[in-house]
Amino acid sequence: MTNTREQKTILALGGTGKTGRRIVERLQGSEVPVRIGSRSARQPFDWADRRTWAPVLRDVGAVYVSYYPDLAAPGAPETVGAFTELAVASGVSRLVLLSGRGEEEARASEKVVQSSGAEWTILRSSWFSQNFSEDYLLEPVLGGEVVLPVGDVPEPFVDADDIADVAVAALTEDGHSGQVYELTGPRLLTFAEAVAEISAATGRSIGFVQVSPEDYANALAGVGVPPEVVQLLTYLFTTVLDGRNAHLGDGVQRALGRAPRDFAAYAAGTAATGVWGKE
Repeated sequence: MTNTREQKTILALGGTGKTGRRIVERLQGSEVPVRIGSRSARQPFDWADRRTWAPVLRDVGAVYVSYYPDLAAPGAPETVGAFTELAVASGVSRLVLLSGRGEEEARASEKVVQSSGAEWTILRSSWFSQNFSEDYLLEPVLGGEVVLPVGDVPEPFVDADDIADVAVAALTEDGHSGQVYELTGPRLLTFAEAVAEISAATGRSIGFVQVSPEDYANALAGVGVPPEVVQLLTYLFTTVLDGRNAHLGDGVQRALGRAPRDFAAYAAGTAATGVWGKE
C-alpha cells in the first residue's frame, strides 16, 4: 500500500450490507480512512439518485463497488458505467467490483469497470453462506423449513468474510490489479445439504422442500414481494443455479494464499451466536 493511497479515503458502497459491513470493519480496524456508501449514511448514497454520487466520491482514492439489487438487474451496466466514469473523473484510481459467478448479465458491468481507465479487480462470487443467516433465507430457517425452486444442483457456497478479506487486499495492496477472482468455498453442497448442516449445527429440525419456479414465484408474490424482486430471485434460483457453477474456483487461494472457509465452519460459528435459535 502506497503512502498516496493511505492518505486517500476508500469508499465502500453497500457499506452496511453483508460484504460491505465486513470491509468497513476491517479497514477501520487497520485505521484506513473509509467512507460508508449507503442510503442511511451521514452522507447518503443511492444508486437510484445520481445527485448523491459526487459528494461521496470527494477525496476518494479507491471504491468497492457493490451494486444493488444485483448486476443481473435491468439497467445495471448503464448505471455502473455512469458511476465509474464519474468516479475516475473525480480522482478514483482503483475499483473493486463485486460480481456474480455464472451471471452472464454481470459481464457487461465487469467490462465497464475493466475499461474505466482505473486499476480494477473483479470478485466473481458464488452464493453467500450468509444468505441463510443475514438475508431472506433466515426466516425460513427459523421457521424450520426452507422452500426453494432448486434441486440437487451443487453450489460452492462462499463465506462473506472471505469476500471481505479479498476485497480489502485488492483495495489496499498492490498485485491485484487486472485480476478476476472466482471466489468459492472449498467444496460443493446442494441447498438441501447446506440446510442439513445448519440443522446439525443448531440441533434443530430444519427441512428442505423443492418446489417449482412457478409455485415459488406465486408464493413470493402472495406475501407482497415486488415483481422485480420475484423475477430476480427466480432467475438466480433457476438460470444461475443450473449447474454452471458446480465447480470450485481458486480466487481466495490466489488472492490471500490460504484456503477458503468451509460451510461447516460457517454453520457452527453462526449457530453459536444464537441467530438461528435452539431446539
